[in-house]
Amino acid sequence: MTAELDIAQQVLAFVEPSGAEAEVSVERYEIALTRFANSFIHQNLADTTVSVRLRLHLNGRTATGSTTLTSAEALQALVERTIAASQLLPPDPTWPGLAPPAPLTGTGCYDEATAAASPHERAEQVAAFTAATGGLESAGYCQTAQWTGALANSAGQAVTGRATEAAMDGIARLGGADGVARGSAGRLSEIDGAALGARAGGKARAAMDPVELPAGRYEVVLEPTAVADVLHNLAFFGFNGKAVTERRSFVALGKQQFDSAITLVDEGPEEGGPGRPFDAEGTPKRRLVLVDAGVTRAVAHDRRTAAKAKTQSTGHALPASPAWGPIPGSLSLAPAPAATPVDLDASVAALVAGVERGLLVTDLWYTRVLDPKTLVVTGLTRNGVWLIEQGKVSTPVRNLRFTQSYPQALGPGAVLGVGTLAATLPGNWAISRPSAPALHLASWNFTG
Repeated sequence: MTAELDIAQQVLAFVEPSGAEAEVSVERYEIALTRFANSFIHQNLADTTVSVRLRLHLNGRTATGSTTLTSAEALQALVERTIAASQLLPPDPTWPGLAPPAPLTGTGCYDEATAAASPHERAEQVAAFTAATGGLESAGYCQTAQWTGALANSAGQAVTGRATEAAMDGIARLGGADGVARGSAGRLSEIDGAALGARAGGKARAAMDPVELPAGRYEVVLEPTAVADVLHNLAFFGFNGKAVTERRSFVALGKQQFDSAITLVDEGPEEGGPGRPFDAEGTPKRRLVLVDAGVTRAVAHDRRTAAKAKTQSTGHALPASPAWGPIPGSLSLAPAPAATPVDLDASVAALVAGVERGLLVTDLWYTRVLDPKTLVVTGLTRNGVWLIEQGKVSTPVRNLRFTQSYPQALGPGAVLGVGTLAATLPGNWAISRPSAPALHLASWNFTG
């Protein structure tokens, strides 16, 4: 029994005399971060947080409570105040019950070397990044993190898991022009600081003296960093079981809503996949195909939305699911098959070669949803935009505002090419860590 599972069982023992249905989640999150600015490391920090979350259902009412204290007295106090809170809440007629006992489908990715990574090892990645920029001013971070957790409930489910993550995000600057590069992996050894630094430095040099272009619809190549924002919004507002059951989503199961080049999968813990092996309700996570060759096949569910949709939970409950809904947190857009291995830059260049006139976009940021039903999003470009002419990048362009329906941009006939290499990008690993190739799209609506 792990220390986290032992704490969860203690809490259940305190709850038992009340007769409540209860689930207890215990998580330990350890993060170590090396930050750099002006091409020098200026901060190393490490933080460990243990959180205990109790959800119980008593007399038809559901309440939650949490604490970061793990003494017997603190756990007893957590139970007492959560039981008291339940009596002040309205009845919960849609309570779906607790997750039944079920085995995990996989253990996910855990790397001992990443969990034990030292500041010196992260500093080596930073040094490689700054050197590869070719002397440009640079800033960013290199991070390693590990999670260990357990969940137990009064229905008999008891599961444990652990995971690691490494991430690097850096920027190079030259005369007001910025170049960015970022990456994430389950192992620090899979992060290539030199490759990221070279990409950021090259982008900064190529972005000098941008010109202004008129608003309008342009053919685009979105780099993986921009595609990540598309996937993030599709996950939160589209393939979210709560949004679907409340008819706030564009999703229509069984319909050809996307181009046949689009296959979207939420990766599970099978074969060392990313993220955690079970969700906030204790349901084992598994690989879930959301879109198969353009046809929408599934959405993410927790136990409550699954009951409403008369289906089964897909293992996507979050502590905030009652408000936000279940979210596919490891959304992956399948890359196109490649005859021979290529690097990320070559994959993007191959898509650029197919554009007669259009734009190459690095990042989409400050994005906000204007219409959830059609997923019309407005936002800005960032960190580099270039005009493409006759298959070649020609001129840097000033940042543009866009207003675009994301599903429409990926609709049937709208996807002209998919990159042959996907990049896994940093995110909030409790919620979202996308994997995306570049995309060549027929039209993107720039409005200012």
